[in-house]
Amino acid sequence: MALVSLNQAARDLFNIELSAEQQRSFERYSEALVAWNKSRANLTAITEPGAIETRHFLDSLSVLLAVPMTPGLRVIDVGTGAGFPGLPLRIVYPFIELTLLESIAKKTMFLEHITKRLNLNNVRIANTRAEDAGQDEACRERYDVVLARAVAQMPVLGEYLLPLCKVGGRCVALKGENAVAEAQQAEQALRILGGHLEKVIPVELPQVPETHYLVVIQKIAATPTQYPRRAGMPSKRPL
Repeated sequence: MALVSLNQAARDLFNIELSAEQQRSFERYSEALVAWNKSRANLTAITEPGAIETRHFLDSLSVLLAVPMTPGLRVIDVGTGAGFPGLPLRIVYPFIELTLLESIAKKTMFLEHITKRLNLNNVRIANTRAEDAGQDEACRERYDVVLARAVAQMPVLGEYLLPLCKVGGRCVALKGENAVAEAQQAEQALRILGGHLEKVIPVELPQVPETHYLVVIQKIAATPTQYPRRAGMPSKRPL
C-alpha cells in the first residue's frame, strides 16, 4: 500500500486527512522499523511496507472507532513493542500526552530512536512492566485511555490495564478473532478490577481477510489496592 493509499484508507475508514508531513513521518517510521528489524532487534514479523501500513498503522488508528483523541488526553500504550498502537495515534494527534510502556530494553531503544527521528514531543517511554507501573503512584489511575495490542488474554490483560485507568476512562484492547469469547471470559475479572465491558467493535481493514476487534472497557470504580499483583502473578493465576 503506497502512502497515498494509506491516506485514502485513513480517510475512508476513520475520516482522517493525513498532512504531507504526517505521511512522511509514517514513511520514516516504516523504514526505521524494517532497518532495525534486520540489524538491531526483532520488532515485528511484518516487514513488507504495504503490510506495515495496513497491519500496523491502520490497525493502530482503528482505536479511533472506540475513543476520540482530544487535546490533553493522557494515553498509555501497555506492552507497546515497536510503538503500536500508540505512536501512529501520536503522529496524527500531536496534542495527546502519550506514555509508551515496554519491558524489553531493546524495544525501548527503538522507541527512543523513532520518537527522536520523528521529532515527537509529549511522548514518555517507560522501560518497566505493567504490574509495576500499576502500583506506581505516578501511573496508577492517571490515564484517560489505556491501550494494548497482542499482549495477553483478556482475563490477564484486564489486570494490566485497569489499574492504570482513571475512573471514567476507557481501556481498549486490540484483539483478533477470539475477542468476543475472551471478553466474555474476562467479565468477572473486570468487575473485580473496577471495569465494565462496554462493547466489542469489529474492524475490517483493506486486504486483511480476518476481522480485527476492539474490546472497549469502561472504568466504573477504583481498582482495589492489591491489584495488580506482583510481576508474573496475573498470567500465572488469572482472576
